[in-house]
Parts: sequence; structure tokens; C-alpha cells
Amino acid sequence: MTQADKTGAPTTVQAEDGHYTISVEGKEVGKAEFSDRDGQRVFTHTEVDSDYEGRGLATILIAEALAQTRDAGLRIVAQCPMVANYVGKHDEFADVVDKA
Repeated sequence: MTQADKTGAPTTVQAEDGHYTISVEGKEVGKAEFSDRDGQRVFTHTEVDSDYEGRGLATILIAEALAQTRDAGLRIVAQCPMVANYVGKHDEFADVVDKA
């Protein structure tokens, strides 16, 4: 998925083995780590390069990671505080979130 950040720069979120990455203009600047178990995708850690903070990149990354998780038919477990905060504010994922 491609979406612009708060500065208007294009971003790309990609799923990779055990994590999602977000890139800005082709440079990888963040990731959301997860592990899959028993029909659940457990999000354990999310980070964005400090040089890119404040641009909404974590929100874009988490939103896309959760949407892809839901579309894959997996339940979401938010061990990562950033992911937990996001799902707490976005009811559209409430039906697929399990307690950590």
C-alpha cells in the first residue's frame, strides 16, 4: 500500500517474514514485529527511526499491518504498546482483537 505521510512524502508498507516495514521515498524507516501462533498475529514491537518521528508513520504502518492481518483471517494480539494504543482508539478492529 502507498500512502502519503504528514509531509506529503509517499510511503510504502510491506509484509516480510516476522515484520512489516514502512519506507519513505524508498528508504526503510520503521517496522512492526510480530509472530504468528494458533490463528493469532502477536505484535511485539514497533519502531520508527527518530529522524522520521512526528510524520504519522507509525500510524500508517500499524493501520496497514492490522488491516492485512484481519484480511488474512488472523486475530490481533497487541503486546506492543503502540499497537495496543492504536486498537484502543480504532473500533473497526475490535472484533478481531484478543487480549494480550
